[in-house]
Amino acid sequence: MATTFPIKPAQPAGAAHANDVLHWMRPGPLQLSALPPLSLYIHLPWCLRKCPYCDFNSHEWRAASEADIDGIPEAAYIDALVADLDAALPLIWGRTVHTIFIGGGTPSLFSPQAIDRLLSDMRARLKLAPDCEITLEANPGTFERNRFRAYRSAGVTRLSVGVQSFDDEHLKALGRVHDRAQAIAALEEAAATFDTFNLDLMYALPGQTLEGLDADLSQALALAPPHLSVYHLTIEPNTWFAKFPPTLPEDDIAYAMLDRITERTGAKGMSRYEVSAYAREGHQCAHNLNYWQFGDYLGIGAGAHSKLSFAHRIVRQVRFREPRLYMANARAGAAVSQSDEVALADLPFEFMLNALRLKQGFTLPQFSERTGLAMTSIQRGLEEAERKGLVARDLFRVWPTERGLDFLSDLQAMFLPDEE
Repeated sequence: MATTFPIKPAQPAGAAHANDVLHWMRPGPLQLSALPPLSLYIHLPWCLRKCPYCDFNSHEWRAASEADIDGIPEAAYIDALVADLDAALPLIWGRTVHTIFIGGGTPSLFSPQAIDRLLSDMRARLKLAPDCEITLEANPGTFERNRFRAYRSAGVTRLSVGVQSFDDEHLKALGRVHDRAQAIAALEEAAATFDTFNLDLMYALPGQTLEGLDADLSQALALAPPHLSVYHLTIEPNTWFAKFPPTLPEDDIAYAMLDRITERTGAKGMSRYEVSAYAREGHQCAHNLNYWQFGDYLGIGAGAHSKLSFAHRIVRQVRFREPRLYMANARAGAAVSQSDEVALADLPFEFMLNALRLKQGFTLPQFSERTGLAMTSIQRGLEEAERKGLVARDLFRVWPTERGLDFLSDLQAMFLPDEE
């Protein structure tokens, strides 16, 4: 990558009022009785290698000159993040931040000193809850024992370790830069250093059998993780796998794998609290829970997304995706490339897309409080879903059934707005 920054282009029309709080506070279609909890997401976009299945906004770091030899431009990127936050502060002024999630990319490519500076700069500008959960994504391929301990000293309270598999052949097929031994060492150190951590595992991998999944699960559970996130490998557009698709297990085998995961984690005292997450009591991921409960989040960093509520509207924003373009725009106070109000007709689906991922579902007052809409706006969808055995409900709460979690996309689609 070149070390020079591109000239900042004119701000897109859709982002003209991105950080204009008076514009978003003007009278509008909603009447929210209260604002939901607020989280902060920070995107660090670089990886050692782009995985063939990954459609996230991640970029391989390649030194293009001797000037780049020292690696990722940590200081310049954190300068951009701080400038981005400074410009966005009026939108969240006075609100408490309950969780911070540093994702990527591979955030653990950033030095502990850089993460320490980043969190110090965030604390100087934001009102953090006393028990604020601060999560950092880490890959075993960037693991060093003293690095994990230094992240903890910097204020990180939770690691999310992207293991994906303990099978070296599967790891190679997935393009991972670590092996089985490195994964185990990283998780052992995470357990020794942090009070809680996430172990991320993928299933339905190319050539994977039920026996192969069992072997991965046995190794994962032997490490006694307090939280396990599982991801069904799917072929996403614009990825290497989309161009050169591998042979994946049949759907019936994938369903059997998920059933096996649920059964074996349950036997170890972990409950499935979200469609793809299992945890011991007290170890649920508070940041992700805020997403699924339709909470607010400010996203800073290349390609980061935000969802912010105001008294009379809900707004979604996106930052510039390409890291150098993002850095140039952020330093000029114009990091947002797109900023739009969520249409009233889309709110029921947006809420249900998130809330129905949770095993406990949502309360009826929560729906009205977070969307500003009456329950009548989802009544027809609820009746259809209940008739098909996809949700259950009482006078206070709605939740997906086991069948609803298995056919979650079909369930969520019942709340799409009618086509005009």
